[in-house]
Amino acid sequence: MLQQIALTFIKGIGDITIKNLMSYCGGVEEIFATKKHVLEKIPGIGPKTAEAIVSHQAFKRAEEELLFIDKYKIQPLFYTDANYPKRLKNCIDAPAMLYFKGSANLNNQKVIAVVGTRNASAYGRAFCESLIAGLKVHQPLIVSGLAYGIDVAAHKSALQNKQSTIGVLGHGLDRIYPALHRPVAEQMLINGGLLTEFPSQTNPDKQNFPKRNRIIAGMADAVIVVEAAKKGGALITAEIANSYNKDVFALPGRIDDEFSEGCNFLIKTNRANLITGPEDVEYIMGWHSEKPAEQKAAPKLFLDLSKDEQAIVKTIRQAESIAIDDLQIKLDMPQSKLAMLLLNLEMQAVIIALPGRVYRLN
Repeated sequence: MLQQIALTFIKGIGDITIKNLMSYCGGVEEIFATKKHVLEKIPGIGPKTAEAIVSHQAFKRAEEELLFIDKYKIQPLFYTDANYPKRLKNCIDAPAMLYFKGSANLNNQKVIAVVGTRNASAYGRAFCESLIAGLKVHQPLIVSGLAYGIDVAAHKSALQNKQSTIGVLGHGLDRIYPALHRPVAEQMLINGGLLTEFPSQTNPDKQNFPKRNRIIAGMADAVIVVEAAKKGGALITAEIANSYNKDVFALPGRIDDEFSEGCNFLIKTNRANLITGPEDVEYIMGWHSEKPAEQKAAPKLFLDLSKDEQAIVKTIRQAESIAIDDLQIKLDMPQSKLAMLLLNLEMQAVIIALPGRVYRLN
């Protein structure tokens, strides 16, 4: 691991260059064993960088970092390691090295990022609580940035619901910023953890946080923005998530509310799905059928349904799930009428609409 860490301390080498070097040379040991004149021929590697590699000048700082890692039981994760977040690894600008302290599975089956303004309102905090409680059945890993406002509200809600939660930091693991969140961070180490690409002795400088945001977006299956001004880190995270082809959700708010302006903008410009509760995440992500059987709602009683609605329910039950076109053929019903009845049944929570206009019983 010393050589992997040393690579990250060489000036002039970034994450993409490290991966290029690995491809050209075949591995970390081979990089440091390659002759200077050969290194200089690799795209992005000039004479100064090649000299820095062959001189091994970065090893002293790497040895210091390795001592810190060992002392505080931190897990270094090079991008080729099995425990490195696989979703993040697929992003072109993913960090070559991460530092993790905690107990969470970074490759959990489901991962949700929740971000938003530092100026969270009671509305935003309450939504975080209800959203995360509602998604508990799916046991997603909750990722955020441990910042004031929505971030820490998401972490706290996850902890209250005994869900694993990760804080992605814009500094090294030798400190907690903001310091006020240390008690929350300590709880997260028990059920979750802290993750950063920055080595120890890295201050929480302003330029680090946009870089931190790409990790939040890259790790997640979906990014949920809860209250955000039109400018700020939450919208940057949403934009990055869109560039990674991740699903993005935004909580709508009043049109005259400064800290809902960003969310409303994301929805208006089709950069985010509108979200009002956990069921919206389940619908877009296709999580309905994955609920454990004991968590599913009890069978509905259809005594108050019309004759046509009862026919629809009977047909769906027989098929388990069915597309609207097939349903129309079986029932021989005008599609306009069928669509109206399906909507009514969906609003009563009798049926669930799946992607592709497929329906099943709730």
